[in-house]
Amino acid sequence: MPIPWLVVLQSVPWTEVIKNAPKVAEGAKKLWSTVSKKPPVQESQTGSSGASLLPESETIVVLQGRLAAMESAISELHDQMLATSELVKTLAEQNTQLIARIEANRIRVMWIAGATGVFGIVAVLGLAMAFMR
Repeated sequence: MPIPWLVVLQSVPWTEVIKNAPKVAEGAKKLWSTVSKKPPVQESQTGSSGASLLPESETIVVLQGRLAAMESAISELHDQMLATSELVKTLAEQNTQLIARIEANRIRVMWIAGATGVFGIVAVLGLAMAFMR
């Protein structure tokens, strides 16, 4: 079993994998730093019972502030989603390249196995004919 794995590992386009690895790692670091720096969203100090005790104009101001905070959070989540999707796209492209190379190697191995089988049969027949004389 080690030989097929060795063949597969030798046929991987390591130069492309290594060339793209910093991009993937940088994207992952950027995504992680963006996500890890964000504090968890906390509910505002004024609950629904507190809002009913405030005058109507103050309630509207508080609600507008909460709305602005929510819009900002949604915008940040959208940016994170885009960064994540870009990273996933890069990983998917690399995976596709690796699979294509593995498939090409599988076909080559089948051809080599067939050729080796044919040459083995020819060699055995040649030896048999040599001993029959």
